[in-house]
Amino acid sequence: MWSLGEIANHVGGVVQGDLDYQVASIATLQNADSQQISFLSNKKYKKYLAETSAGAVIVSSDMASFVPSHAIVVDDPYVAYAKIASLLNPLTRAPSGIHPSASVDTESDISPNASIAAQVVIGSGVTIADNVVIGPGCVLLDNVSIGKSSRLVANVTLCEGVKVGERAIIHPGVVIGADGFGIANDKGKWINVPQVGGVLIGNDVDIGANTTIDRGAIEDTIIGNGVKLDNQIQVGHNTVIGENTVIAGCVGIAGSTIIGKNCIIGGGVGLGGHLELVDGVLLTGMTMVTKSIKQPGSYSSGIPAEETHKWHKNVIRYRQMDKLTERVKQLEELNKN
Repeated sequence: MWSLGEIANHVGGVVQGDLDYQVASIATLQNADSQQISFLSNKKYKKYLAETSAGAVIVSSDMASFVPSHAIVVDDPYVAYAKIASLLNPLTRAPSGIHPSASVDTESDISPNASIAAQVVIGSGVTIADNVVIGPGCVLLDNVSIGKSSRLVANVTLCEGVKVGERAIIHPGVVIGADGFGIANDKGKWINVPQVGGVLIGNDVDIGANTTIDRGAIEDTIIGNGVKLDNQIQVGHNTVIGENTVIAGCVGIAGSTIIGKNCIIGGGVGLGGHLELVDGVLLTGMTMVTKSIKQPGSYSSGIPAEETHKWHKNVIRYRQMDKLTERVKQLEELNKN
């Protein structure tokens, strides 16, 4: 149990009510009970506020008067919720040491307080720093290095020479350092181009389940500090992702693309190869990028879903656009004369 005073101090908030009131966990406004804390960050959920049974609610100052119980008033309720959720749900510390079923090459260098779980395979020249957790079934091939306090959850594969920074979280099924899609056409026959670069992962990076990051063809693929990648993302060879960029699920990034710092990329976006996005670009979901973006801002493409019969009509009109453009040009010429 935590007092509201302790929680507010953790997030720099102000308690409206009893500082000593105790809560044990977080829940939604609809389902919370008196021993739970909830939050309101999206105004469309305000309708649940008046009837919530939550013992306390995290809110902004303009919503504080609507809370029927205790409140913690903060500038950004969602950020405060994230910090409080981490406080109330700390990660269980994995036991130090190497599980008997793990296969560890004698030429590896593993910190004595690292945790190596069952069925892990670790190759030659691997370096694992203090407080690293390697979950069950992970495979670390030769010359991989992992920085302090990073965690591989389970069944993660790091191929030769991959370097992971400190405090990274890599979720199940991730593959980092597989060969990029490098092929050349030799008189009608496709041949593979050797992929001899590596992958560099910065500090404080999160990589979601089943995401794949290819090794560079010659130079390295680079994921900057603070980058957050969702599930099922494909990062092509020699891609560079700048610091603090966030990318939602099912994004495909072709090779040699450079993405700037502090970008936000929505789900299902496709980025062609050899492009560059400057810092501060926002791509909304399902956007297709085929040329470099040289100015920060929000960019979109694609057509939202609508009723099928309307979609069919719009597709027909789209196909007629060339003819319509030519007719407009002809009319403009006639008007000039």
